[in-house]
Amino acid sequence: MNATTPELRTERLHFLPYRPEHEDVFVGLLRDAEVCRWMGQDLVPEPQVRELFRAILTDVYPQRRFDVWGLWLDGTYVGHAEIKPTGNVDGHELVAALLPAHWGRGLGGEAVRGLLRHAADDLGLTEAYGMVGAENTASLALSRRLGFRHVKDVVGDDGSVTRMLVISTGAGEPGADGPPAGAVRAADPV
Repeated sequence: MNATTPELRTERLHFLPYRPEHEDVFVGLLRDAEVCRWMGQDLVPEPQVRELFRAILTDVYPQRRFDVWGLWLDGTYVGHAEIKPTGNVDGHELVAALLPAHWGRGLGGEAVRGLLRHAADDLGLTEAYGMVGAENTASLALSRRLGFRHVKDVVGDDGSVTRMLVISTGAGEPGADGPPAGAVRAADPV
């Protein structure tokens, strides 16, 4: 990324770069077993999550490695979002995770639309990837409705299957009104 992570806004969400005082809400999100399940990651000990948060502040932001935000709705923390280089293909991955209390309200799709707009308008990306667990049927359905296409299945060492999806951001396309909506690795099973 060639600039510091900007604040973004959608109709209801405020994408705010993390600040030191956000550590406890970030830890709460990534220590939620349901969130971890749908994100396809293990529930890790709290000290490791705190270390990850501090790395965002001391490494990711200062080194401009990628964009990462806390998601806020009317001043309440509701989740997390990122646009980062993906290790699976040459490209960038969108990540969105919501606290379970905020699932089923359309916030996951709204978050991804905001990420796609930033990817196209500010980063110049023409496409973006998402990784959704094969068992996360609600997020897969939302992804299809919003225009993501299946690229391939990625099988983990434990036999778990994650669907790699791709979507055009609309950047650089003649007559494009902006990016289509989409959904990605979302701990938001709608």
